[in-house]
Amino acid sequence: MLRWLLVTVLALLLFSGLQPLLRRLGWGRLPGDLELKLGKRSLWLPLGSTLLLSLLVGLIARWL
Repeated sequence: MLRWLLVTVLALLLFSGLQPLLRRLGWGRLPGDLELKLGKRSLWLPLGSTLLLSLLVGLIARWL
């Protein structure tokens, strides 16, 4: 359980840092990806993308 939480938090941090590049590539528009705009600031929470990426990494890890 702790590993899953750690992987999810790290993926969220990674996606948030790479937001501009990922947006140009079309990533981050899945259902469940949230963008909150407060004035001039925006907060991007890629929950759907993180879940999808975690599932893919988990399947690859099981396969290997």
